[in-house]
Amino acid sequence: MPPVINKEKCTQCGTCVDVCAEDVFFGSEEGEYPVVTYPEMCMYCDSCVHDCPAEGAITLRIPVNMMIAHT
Repeated sequence: MPPVINKEKCTQCGTCVDVCAEDVFFGSEEGEYPVVTYPEMCMYCDSCVHDCPAEGAITLRIPVNMMIAHT
């Protein structure tokens, strides 16, 4: 399950693009909505969710088979 951007809550700050170590997002310019371009590269580290200044703008559902690594 790739990250999901809620455009109603997103402030288009670009933080998710900057913090993602796997370059899952595209939209490097402030004022653009980020786009999930490489969802298969997501490592479910949650950095995009935790560093986003707009609460609830990004949601990330960790697949069941990956939950063991996150507990």
